[in-house]
Formats: sequence, structure tokens, C-alpha cells
Amino acid sequence: MLATASDRSGPYPVVVRLRVAAAQIDTVVGDLAGNAERILAAYEAAEAEDADVVCFPELAVTGYPPEDLLLRSTFVGQAAETLDKIASRTGRAAAVVGFPQAGRDLYNAAAVCAHGEVVGVYRKHLLPNYGVFDEQRYFAPDPTDGPLFVVGGVRMGVSICEDAWSPTGPVASQAAAGAEVVVNINASPYYAGRLAERETMLATRAADASVPLVYVNLVGGQDELVFDGASLVFDERGRMVARARQFVEDLLIVDVDVRGVFRKRLLDPRGRATAPPLPEITVSEPRIHEVAAHPRIEPVLPPVLEVYEALVLGTRDYVEKNGFREVVIGLSGGIDSSLVATIAADAIGPDRVIGVLMPSRYSSEGSVADAEQLAANLGIRTLTIPIEPAHRAFLDMLAEPFAGTEPGTAEENVQARVRGTVLMSLSNKFGWLVLTTGNKSETATGYSTLYGDMAGGFAVIKDVPKSLCYALAVERNEREGREIVPSTVIEKPPSAELRPGQLDSDSLPPYPVLDPILEQYVGEDRSVTELVEAGYDPDVVGAVARLVDRNEYKRRQAPPGVRVSAKAFGKDRRLPITSRWPG
Repeated sequence: MLATASDRSGPYPVVVRLRVAAAQIDTVVGDLAGNAERILAAYEAAEAEDADVVCFPELAVTGYPPEDLLLRSTFVGQAAETLDKIASRTGRAAAVVGFPQAGRDLYNAAAVCAHGEVVGVYRKHLLPNYGVFDEQRYFAPDPTDGPLFVVGGVRMGVSICEDAWSPTGPVASQAAAGAEVVVNINASPYYAGRLAERETMLATRAADASVPLVYVNLVGGQDELVFDGASLVFDERGRMVARARQFVEDLLIVDVDVRGVFRKRLLDPRGRATAPPLPEITVSEPRIHEVAAHPRIEPVLPPVLEVYEALVLGTRDYVEKNGFREVVIGLSGGIDSSLVATIAADAIGPDRVIGVLMPSRYSSEGSVADAEQLAANLGIRTLTIPIEPAHRAFLDMLAEPFAGTEPGTAEENVQARVRGTVLMSLSNKFGWLVLTTGNKSETATGYSTLYGDMAGGFAVIKDVPKSLCYALAVERNEREGREIVPSTVIEKPPSAELRPGQLDSDSLPPYPVLDPILEQYVGEDRSVTELVEAGYDPDVVGAVARLVDRNEYKRRQAPPGVRVSAKAFGKDRRLPITSRWPG
């Protein structure tokens, strides 16, 4: 039974529970009407569950990140009109909706809507400007912490994403000013291990402020970013109360118990209401929920499966949101193209995936057989287009200028460029999106051919080290209970097969040696000196660093791909192409 009281001026809560719905939805940047439909559908579903408040992700109206669309006043104005339309459809349940608000400047804001109107707005306080974030380019910060919104008789604070990461940010100050629950709306991108970091941070923030904390996150792919959902609720002691699913849209309904807030603050001075009270906006009166909403804590995916699901979601949303019907992949019989084809089939269905076998004079019978077996295991269509006629014609064309030189990389790369031309020609003819197959180890070291195997529209595994590619293939086979990626693909030494007997190890250190060096040199920005001091071979480290640095120009011309690490090439890592810094 939910208690009520008439005196709102005292410290005790008016009600013992507030029914909160965390609506993690998959928005599309710029699709204002479509995003509004998604918001309203989730709102109506939450209303059917008798929710007091429904929380949506950061900038849900526009999609995240809208980037330079925010520099267009028409876009911002239409976003405001869309918010008004959403607000006009609200009833008793409050909706917390992220949108860009134009005023004296432009603000990353959250509107609280109810009873057919916007009843109040909170503006983001802390604007991240690191990693993939560039919010200070677009928004001004608002240092104010209020108002508090009295929803269902409970004082509710609202904050946005980065606001929760600072120990002295709005979560703490709103709690100190009397908030009994704080809602934090987010668009927090995924990378491996990110969920554990969030959970630790949010548990600390809730416990330190002695306030229940509701964290709702965006889900879906946007260009190279993937948002993993996994919305969370913590009580005033920092204990997890609920967790939504990862990588799918979800509506998490939780009865947040606020009875312990006042008692916790008496016992723990960190959360005492020591700040002057904030202005309050009454949104809805207290009420009793006859049937309790049972919270659920969805399990966290194992680490390798988590990365796989991020790749699937990022690929699916890139294909769907950009209007492609089918994708095409060059199948070599190697681990990379096998993994990309498997991810694509899982993302959009095998009937929409075409594999192209392009054997050359150097392709082994085993590789061709492996590619055919993979296609059969996946149930995807295949085309076989031998490249020998074009390869021979190119070499004949180049015979005179190449005369008197030793055959080498230039001749080998002709094959990759012929294959790239074949795939792009099929793309032009049939509208297929070309998925490239280069991994992070190759992208980092430049072990790829510009305008050859790098040619395409989306690079599915560009942020996946070679070693992890094998683990992902093994995990997918184990989950299926049969071979999807043939064991012969997983077991054979990696090779580009551009010359007789070629192996990747002819040009690169073995991947178990290379990948840890790349993780530290690229992912952690460690210097050559630091890596040598850590015990790595100086010659190997120096050679790897030179490969990474000299191939920045190639990476600038590579297609976008799914980000699954804390530091991916692209927005995360911004180094000059022209540089004489030795590393």
C-alpha cells in the first residue's frame, strides 16, 4: 500500500514509491517525425503500465549526435515544434524528453511534459568535449541545477548524461537541495567494458548523494557509434534495482522506493539536504498503484558476445537507416571476410547478403572451398567472378613503365584493386552496399590496399583486432552449436594470397605480439619509450610505430565502421597526417 500525505513542506516523502519507465529507444538523426512516433509509442506503452514518469534518451527528438545539423536554425526550430507536438499528446504521466533548446544560446535540454504541454525544462550543465564528444562546439552550459519537478508527490531532479559523471555535479547538488529521485537521460556510446564503468560510477553517485538514480540510455547505431541501452536504476544506497537489456529497444518499468532516502540522509552526512531548496514545479499529485511493478535485472552479455552484438547492431542500423536493401562482401576464404559475412547475415538476414568469390592465380583451392562452405553454412547467395583476365590485362598495360623493376607490392596490389573495382561496379549496378573486411590490426599498420580491399561503404570490423576476430568466430560457432565459420578458416595461417606462399607474418609481427602493442600505442597513447620500458622488443615496437604513423593518410580515406573500443580510429584518435614526431 502506498502511503500519501498532504504536507509537502516537510522532509518526509509524500509517497513511498514512484513508478518510473525508462524508455530506451532507437532514434534516427534528423528523423524528427519518426522519432516523435517512437517516443509517443513508448509513452503510451508506459501509460498503460500506470507509469508516473517516462524518461527518454538525450536529444531523443533529434537523434544523437546531430552534429552540425545543430548549426541550422531551421533544424532547431523544427525540433522545438516536434517537441510541442509530443507534449500535446501527454497526459498525467510526465515525459522527460531530450531536445535542443534555443534561447540566448543553444542548450542540450530535457523537457518535462505533462497535461498537454511543456511544464519545465532542465539544461545540461556539463558538456563533454573529449573522445567522440564535441558538445562545446554546439551548446552552452547552464550552471543552474533546477528546478525540481514534483511528480506523483515525489521531488524529482533531472540531469543529462555527463552531469552524472562528476561527483560534484547536478546529481549531488539536486539531492542536497531536496530531490528524492534523480533522472539522468543519456546517449552514452558503447565500447567494450563501458557498462561496468557506468555501473560503478552510478552506484557511487547514488550512494554519495543518498538518492535513487534512474539512468536511461539510447540504443542503436549512428554512423560509427553504437549505443547499447542497458538502462539502470539504483537505490539511495547504490544498490542496483533494475537493468534493461543490451542492444535492443526496451521499456523498463520500476517502482522506485523513496522511503529510505530521508533515513539514509540522517545516517550519512554526504547526502544531507544542505543546499537551499530549488524552485519546484508540481506536475502531478500522489496516487496509489494497486499492483506493484516488479523490477528486472537483465543479465550482462559475456564480453565476446557483447562485442559481437554491438557489431551486429551497428551494421544493421547503418544499412537500414541509410536505405540499403542488400550488402555485398568479397569472400576470400579468410577469417575477416568470413566474420563480416556472418555478422551481416545476423544483422539483416542471409537473403540480403551477397558474397562474391574473386579467385586469382594465387588463390588456393582450400580458400575457394572455405568461402563456398561459409556461404552454404550462412545460406547467402554467391557470385564467382575470377579476376585473372583483368589481372593479366593490368600487368600487360603496366609492362612498359614497370620494365626493368622487380615484381613486388605494386603488382600484388593490382589484384586487390581489381577486386575493389568489381565490388564497386556491382554496388553501382544493383545498389548494394559494399562491406569492407579489414580489421583494426590491418587498419593500424596499413596492411591493406588503398582503393582495393579498402574500397567500400562500411567497414564492419575496422575496430576489431585480428586476435579478437578469431574469438568472435569461435563464439558464434559455439552459440550456434555447429560450424558457421569453417574450422579450416579459423585454423589456417592468415594470408592475403597475393603471391605464392604469402603469409601475414611475412610483413607483420605475429598477431598475438602485434595486437597488445597496438592496444597500448594506439588505444592508450603510450610512447615507444614506454613500451620498450615495459619489456617489448625495441625493434618490433619501433617497426610497428612507424607503420601506424605513416599510414594515417590511408585511414583518413577509409569508410566508417563500428566503434567497439575506447579509442577507435576516427573521432577518437585525431593525429595529423603530416608530422615528424618520432613517436
